[in-house]
Amino acid sequence: MNRDEIFSQVQEVLMELTELDANQVQPETGLFDELDMDSIDAVDLVVKLQTLTHRKIQPEEFKQIRTVNDVVDAVANLLKAE
Repeated sequence: MNRDEIFSQVQEVLMELTELDANQVQPETGLFDELDMDSIDAVDLVVKLQTLTHRKIQPEEFKQIRTVNDVVDAVANLLKAE
């Protein structure tokens, strides 16, 4: 899966979680300040990403994530670790 495909999947998940449209979920969009995600939304995001990637995601891996692009980077790194 390339970065564009990862972004598309992450964008879909975030649109579902936040009920926003694609224009509002861009790489530079902040998860907590712009998408108003809370800790429950973050857990839901991790669960959906685990389903998507078929990989166990460690909570520490997601502590520094602030933007949509950070999520894409984390998923890309997780997939590279195969």
